Amino acid sequence: MNRRNAFTLAVTVALWGGISAFGSAIAQPFGTADDAKAMLAKTAAALKADKTKTLDLINKGEGGFLDRDIYPFCFNKSDGINQAVASPNAKQFLGKDIRQNKDATGKEYGLELYAAAQKPEGQITEVSYMFPKAGADKTPVAKVSFVTAVGDLGCGVGYYK
Repeated sequence: MNRRNAFTLAVTVALWGGISAFGSAIAQPFGTADDAKAMLAKTAAALKADKTKTLDLINKGEGGFLDRDIYPFCFNKSDGINQAVASPNAKQFLGKDIRQNKDATGKEYGLELYAAAQKPEGQITEVSYMFPKAGADKTPVAKVSFVTAVGDLGCGVGYYK
């Protein structure tokens, strides 16, 4: 290989490497399982530090508690009443008993969310169900929520598969 071809190859490899690195740094439009787990950990820590302020921030979708399609929801462990949800697509659940939630297939996923919150604090349970994404299309899609107990609350954060 002559010097000119070697130089061209080196520049091409460097450019493609830069483009690849740049492409991976671009934010993805949807959250992942890891994003949901991180949001759940953030939610639990914030609730332990200041429960009232955190529930208010969640309900407003502020303070980093609404990131693309990743958001927390919290309900009373005692009676299942929803206290906070960041998604504008799920505000109808505020003040309602989470145990009553059913998906489009008839699955009573609310009972599973509630049961998950009855386990020891810090133990995370996965609950799968169908739920519509935010936006005009209300077609339910597969969703998994990670749920744990945080003091007297059950909290979850889900992601769409």
